[in-house]
Amino acid sequence: MKLFVTILCILTICSSTVPVYGGWNSLGRVSSYEKQNDGIIISIPPALLSVSVLSPAVIRFHMTPSGSFQTDHSWAVVNTKLGDQKYTISETPDFITIKTSVISVTIMKNPCRILVHDGYGNLLNRDDSVKGMCWSGSDVRVWKTMPRDEQYFGFGEKAGSLGKKWKSFSMWNSDIPAYKADTDPLYQSIPFFYGIRKGLTYGIFLDNTYNTSFSMGKENSSCYSFGAVDGELNYYLIYGPKPVDVIQRFSRLTGTTPLPPKWALGYQQSRWSYYPEQRVRELGATFRNKKIPCDVIYLDIHYMNGYRCFTWDTVRFPNAAGMVKDLAADGFKIVPIIDPGIKNEKGYWVFDEGLLGDHFVRTPEGNPFVGKVWPGDCVFPDFTKINTRSWWGSLYRNLVDIGIAGFWNDMNEPSVFDSPTKTFPDDVMHDDEGRMTDHRKNHNIYGMQMVRATYEGLLKLRPNERPFVLTRANYAGGQRYAAAWTGDNISSWEHLEMAVPMCLNLSISGQSFVGTDIGGFIGNPSGELFARWLQLGIFTPFMRAHTVTGSKDKEPWSYGADFEAINRKSIELRYRLLPYIYTQFYLAERDGMPIMRPVFFDFPEDEETYWQENTFLFGNAFLVAPVLWEDDRQRDVRLPKGIWYDYWTGAKYDGPVSVTVDAPLERIPLFVKGGSIISERSVVQYIDERPLDTLILQIYPSDTSSTVIYEDDGKSFDYRRGIYKLRTVSVTSTDTGYKIRSGKPEGSYKPSARIIQLAVHDVPKSPSAVRLGKRELHEKSGEWKYESIHGIVTVYFPDRGDYFDLRVIK
Repeated sequence: MKLFVTILCILTICSSTVPVYGGWNSLGRVSSYEKQNDGIIISIPPALLSVSVLSPAVIRFHMTPSGSFQTDHSWAVVNTKLGDQKYTISETPDFITIKTSVISVTIMKNPCRILVHDGYGNLLNRDDSVKGMCWSGSDVRVWKTMPRDEQYFGFGEKAGSLGKKWKSFSMWNSDIPAYKADTDPLYQSIPFFYGIRKGLTYGIFLDNTYNTSFSMGKENSSCYSFGAVDGELNYYLIYGPKPVDVIQRFSRLTGTTPLPPKWALGYQQSRWSYYPEQRVRELGATFRNKKIPCDVIYLDIHYMNGYRCFTWDTVRFPNAAGMVKDLAADGFKIVPIIDPGIKNEKGYWVFDEGLLGDHFVRTPEGNPFVGKVWPGDCVFPDFTKINTRSWWGSLYRNLVDIGIAGFWNDMNEPSVFDSPTKTFPDDVMHDDEGRMTDHRKNHNIYGMQMVRATYEGLLKLRPNERPFVLTRANYAGGQRYAAAWTGDNISSWEHLEMAVPMCLNLSISGQSFVGTDIGGFIGNPSGELFARWLQLGIFTPFMRAHTVTGSKDKEPWSYGADFEAINRKSIELRYRLLPYIYTQFYLAERDGMPIMRPVFFDFPEDEETYWQENTFLFGNAFLVAPVLWEDDRQRDVRLPKGIWYDYWTGAKYDGPVSVTVDAPLERIPLFVKGGSIISERSVVQYIDERPLDTLILQIYPSDTSSTVIYEDDGKSFDYRRGIYKLRTVSVTSTDTGYKIRSGKPEGSYKPSARIIQLAVHDVPKSPSAVRLGKRELHEKSGEWKYESIHGIVTVYFPDRGDYFDLRVIK
């Protein structure tokens, strides 16, 4: 017995593994380490731990229990060289320390635990001293200490409140209609979150496509943990110090949302389903006759022949090509649905091609997996196979050739009706780009790779036209290919309220182009609920109304004349703000900046903002306070530090301050940050109806401020070749008045001739003079005017396309 105990002790020491509670094995003593160009590889037998420097603020931690790393491949990560990768390394008997110019990583040697500090010595993140990095069988996990005052946000698509502390989540794409605030998981998996404490922010991205889970203090109030059921523990720690720094670095790691075609920013109308053809034509005519702006009409599954993808029901749609052409002439883009389920039917050309090309996922026995969805028995493309993605992209040719503008990929969690798990069985095999792995590893990226195939296929079919793809399921990095919405929600006030934090967390998780089914998908909203939801939709990047089959009509005019007028004004506001919104999309592609974001994102030092989940920022200028409760005609709003203006009344507030404002049914409470310059246009019925003939600049002064205004042709990739116009406009307030300047534009794009209508707000009295360059402008000739009621000076002058210098003199 003594000999057995001695051998057991020796084995335990040699393995450097520490058994901990619950059957988990924890990293023990560091045996040795080897320096690499970008970091170190540490041996803690039987495990290996790699610590890599991607930039001064981004560190990758990669642990394998097996002693050898698997092939390093990521569906999400597109760039691992994010900046200066220089580091220094030092060692003591107890620690190994890696330092960059902004953070330091300390590796405790016995047992192996990680601590991360910023350059000022503030502790950002540390492993739990008892568990740290662990494994149990195929499971991998890490436990972290959790400060009482640290808060957590992000996690992609999660229902419920904005803050995620004291909660647990899993990442497993799931088709869950009529979900509730505590429903988890949902359609999209983005295993990325923010930790923020006293204004200091870090992000963690767990890049593991298996079923991953996060427990943010729910089981243990002193620590949080995250891990996966298989694969390796592979996560990136991204230091801020501000949330905006974290998202910009995460976006460089996983990619940004490319500029969509401008028409995709307009109002979009959908239902399950608009048919037959005549009804679709009448829908378009009604929008135009009622002068309610709209750019997109969707076609759900009933346009197909027996739900067979890439086909038309020629009885319901006898002249589909003519319909698409006629509606295009009236300014409408048609976006049909395409699901992954391909009817298992010989003679159906998509099935025959897919079978011949070996494009379908297979059972372990080598047969195509068959599951039931809308067409009945279906087979499913293997989008993890390069050749299959190329084949899938080519299938869109016939639809593209008749003028279909964009595509909606649905049911791509993937959803299967007759499976006990509502998806593919775990043992279904995927190509995984030659690695041949099972569905457990590929489930969460199935929808992402479907929209990738669609997006890349459209690029081949229309090489210089920006694709528009909408998806229900996604994974981190999927923002490179598709917009997303929050799935099959409910027509209820609770779901309207929940829409705000859901969109916010998705948006700050990299999925900038996001929205909800306006009015709720399941059920029939009242006129008030639809109107309030539509007002919120003005300020979600993706703006689409949608509803379930069998529901009542859910168009802007469906609730009577009074609501029709209210809804028209809401949609018109969206179209007025399009120049501003388009610039925010430019910033989203350039920097990864979320268009819709929580208030704390721009004010992390204000801890009161951590709890603001019913107000949000929209771009750089707006704070939006949607009305989310029935019969409310006032809204309590907390405004953070700075000067804020009520967009509707011009009232001025000095934050931080809590205010109560009127919220009549016809408008959404809206505030503009002092120093903002908002670019607007006159209302059009669809985005390409006419060129921008008047560029309206709404200026809300502060001591000094500037903004950028971005323009291009709105449809091609020419902007990536320098054919765009980026103008910086600055405003300086002085004792003598206001100086408003536009520097020389960047880029070679030349918009059509137009007028600049520049409005300076909060001017207490009529100016003594207004000068454009050296020329004095005259009020009597209509070159400027002053509105004393609102204190606005409006100036009109031709846009020469280059530098201007305007002075408004007190």
